[in-house]
Amino acid sequence: MQAICSRLVAGILALPVVCSAQAADLGSPPPAAAYVTPVQPLSIVSEVRIGGAVQDPGSAEKNTNAINGEILFYKPVVSLDPFWQAFVARPTVGGSYNFDGRTSYAYIGLTWTVDLFPQTLNNRVFLEGFFGAGAHNGYTGLKANAPAGFNSLGCNPLFREAAALGYRLTEHWSIMATVEHMSNAGLCHENRGLTNFGGKIGYTF
Repeated sequence: MQAICSRLVAGILALPVVCSAQAADLGSPPPAAAYVTPVQPLSIVSEVRIGGAVQDPGSAEKNTNAINGEILFYKPVVSLDPFWQAFVARPTVGGSYNFDGRTSYAYIGLTWTVDLFPQTLNNRVFLEGFFGAGAHNGYTGLKANAPAGFNSLGCNPLFREAAALGYRLTEHWSIMATVEHMSNAGLCHENRGLTNFGGKIGYTF
């Protein structure tokens, strides 16, 4: 009886060793897959920007300044080919507020971004173009009756075009030199327009 008990105890003690050996023979389970950051976060916003501008230096609204902010949304179509991707625009909304009480406006449209010299400058330098429409609080009457310090914009809303030359400081941050123009393309009785020059800083998500 004592011999049987001794063998039973020895067998129990040896069980973990046997199990370990069998596990080794079968191989260790594969490690859990690493989490991969999605190409686009779960948000429709691609980038936010803020900046400043001098308001139309050659016009009645000269010597005034404005602050500008805008939101760029993700491209509705994503192409794997960088060449064709440049033709897909980002929907954009924004606004400009004049600190001196001159023309302020809000706008909506599309922004196209093209990387310059991507092979040599690692996609750091880019060129942008915008086209859309803007609604403003400026003067729309005849030039002869325009209040002092206001351009004769003719009508409301107006077409808005803009361009920017930018540089990506990091994966997320970028800086841009900008020019923007609003006018009615001669469709109204007055068309002095409004042209601002400035700069922006952007954060890409």
